Amino acid sequence: MALSTPDSEPRLFHGPGPGLRLVLLVTLAVVLMVLDHRNQHLIQVRSLMAAALYPLQKAVSAPFAAARWAGDNLASRETLLRENGEFRRQLLGQAGQLQRMAALEAENARMRALLDSTARIGDDLLIAEIVAVDMDRQRHRIILNRGGDSGVAVGQALVDAHGVVGQVTRDRGASAEALLITDPDHAVPVELVRNGLRTIAVGTGDLDRLSLPFVARNADIKVGDLLVSSGLGGRFPAGYPVATVSEVRGDSGEAFLTVSARPEAELDRVREVLLVAPRPAPAPAATPDPVPAAAVQPKPPAPARPATTAPQAAPAGTVNAPPPAAATAPARAGGEIRQ
Repeated sequence: MALSTPDSEPRLFHGPGPGLRLVLLVTLAVVLMVLDHRNQHLIQVRSLMAAALYPLQKAVSAPFAAARWAGDNLASRETLLRENGEFRRQLLGQAGQLQRMAALEAENARMRALLDSTARIGDDLLIAEIVAVDMDRQRHRIILNRGGDSGVAVGQALVDAHGVVGQVTRDRGASAEALLITDPDHAVPVELVRNGLRTIAVGTGDLDRLSLPFVARNADIKVGDLLVSSGLGGRFPAGYPVATVSEVRGDSGEAFLTVSARPEAELDRVREVLLVAPRPAPAPAATPDPVPAAAVQPKPPAPARPATTAPQAAPAGTVNAPPPAAATAPARAGGEIRQ
């Protein structure tokens, strides 16, 4: 039994062939698209259809979303566990280093006590912020928001998290002016960490370069050597990193090497600095001045006592009386000094 007959089919699709039906459907689709594009007639229809199909879309994408959520959560948990374990190992290692540091500090204190040496006293630090920068070719200066009102003094050293930045040159009360180590008018006494060679690092006007113009040709200096402040001159405390040697060149006929170094401090990116003031060393105990020998005069001799008379002999038949006490007592100390 046939389910459909030519009489039961819609008249639209009843025709001699499918070609005409295809042409009619394509034409209808094109007309609808043109009308929707120009006059936006089907926006409401599309919105209603999208709202009706949204639950179906959520149901279809739910398995994939659940799998993605589970994968992200499991991966995040593994990452957290791995990072937690790494942090625990780092914490344990740092704790061990701190314990070793405490032991070394205690040993250092014992050795200084044995050598009767004064322990090095820490430096006083004050944080300041840079409020203005003057980076002219021949003028590398900055303005700080701290001044004499906060305890800042002229000549005080500036450091950042990496090394020496400069020193205070002018106090303005509520602010201060500082000179960077790369200024052409600035010089820092430095020494090599590797062998203790002392020299002077001079600014060149370039934020990435310092010059060491007084290094002899036979000096033991290499590229990569670290320069630290030597403490000479009393301006910069000893031991703070200043620069790393970047170039060593010896031209024939010159008495000194041509040495350049790169500053350790981030001079072009620094925002806050530390003002370092070394604490004064305790004054040694005052010793009394020796008394000159001319001031010590001998005591005058005591006057000689008159000689005592000897006792007369007792008559025969009588018992001799004991001699008087003055005769039996030893002579006084003053009587022993002779002129």
